[in-house]
Amino acid sequence: VWEGYHLGRGHIGVSIKAKLYRLLEQRSATCPYFVIPLWRGSGYTTMFMQVQLPHMIFTGLEDYKARGTQASPYYTITHFTEFAETKDTVLVRGDVVFTSKLTDAEAKCLLVTAHSFYLNDVRYKLVERFNKETHDFEFKDVLQALEMPSM
Repeated sequence: VWEGYHLGRGHIGVSIKAKLYRLLEQRSATCPYFVIPLWRGSGYTTMFMQVQLPHMIFTGLEDYKARGTQASPYYTITHFTEFAETKDTVLVRGDVVFTSKLTDAEAKCLLVTAHSFYLNDVRYKLVERFNKETHDFEFKDVLQALEMPSM
């Protein structure tokens, strides 16, 4: 019902188990930033994300480099924990802020990909490296994890 309600409205709706949300909370507390490539046609654009739960905020990496914290968000994700204890479910809503910069399909892909980097142990090592060992971080490792070609 949650997913269907949001379909085609500039919003994305999914749900995750409360246990996964708690893992996301734990990991994002010490590693709040990451970069995710978004495939577009014959190449990709890179999105910069910041996790401040219950929110995840995305902007273009180039916009972030140019404007820093003043960069406008392209996309926001909000986690609603009201049913975490009673239903073991966290409802997740993504809102596309700039529909000219991001389609619903791209937004859904970003949501799924962002969760995968924080909730998959192997992928999370890249998030840790990005936040804690910046000098050792290689963007090509993210591309490889997503099976995208290096440009």
